Amino acid sequence: MNKIEAINVDFHYGDFHALKHVNIAIPNNEVVAFIGPSGCGKSTFLRLFNRMNDLIPGTRLTGEIRIDGKNIYDKSVDVDALRKDVGMVFQRPNPFPKSIFENVAYGLRVNGVKDREFICHRVEEALKGAALWNEVKHKLKESAYALSGGQQQRLCIARAMAVEPSVLLMDEPASALDPISTAKIEELICELSQQTTIIIVTHSMQQAARVSNKTAFFYLGEMVEYGDTKKIFTHPDKEATQNYITGRFG
Repeated sequence: MNKIEAINVDFHYGDFHALKHVNIAIPNNEVVAFIGPSGCGKSTFLRLFNRMNDLIPGTRLTGEIRIDGKNIYDKSVDVDALRKDVGMVFQRPNPFPKSIFENVAYGLRVNGVKDREFICHRVEEALKGAALWNEVKHKLKESAYALSGGQQQRLCIARAMAVEPSVLLMDEPASALDPISTAKIEELICELSQQTTIIIVTHSMQQAARVSNKTAFFYLGEMVEYGDTKKIFTHPDKEATQNYITGRFG
């Protein structure tokens, strides 16, 4: 079953037509990578899935985006509940100025969870899920800022996963990290996809090839091609895709 469907999506920033007639179906519990040159619309499209673009004045969306069959732009949708179910990890680690523990507990507290035992359990589970528990279990009260960049990014993933989202959006989650931290994040993506649908925007085609089941190539606001990652990288249907992955432009 498809977890997410975008149907005839057009999106404008003021007069700028940022996305043009995009259609995509994303299966449950798979990793989908969005690739393409800078400014092609992939991050804009990613942010439509948790309505982050709502925060930008003068934007306009036509078409539908459905998660579990429900149009998330319907007036009846509770945007806070949507963002709990659709977590997001940004390009640069953005831990809160709180302890490691409170960073991960934050989403639970915001959602009204008061049971201390449950919070402790979920924080531990989320840190284990983010492959960070063994590195921080003896310093949970220390500031998140004391962690390295790679650890901070895994902490942000743990924070997003603590509320058990069914979708996780990742906007170039490893672009600011060293190769070892990047490898850990990629390993994590593969593990988390067993329970969560993951969409990752990446400039690294090698990363897309390593972590994703399906890949969508964007160019000038259009989704040029979408399919199984192996096919996209070995036998793409469109010449533009071939030109991009072989480095002729981008």
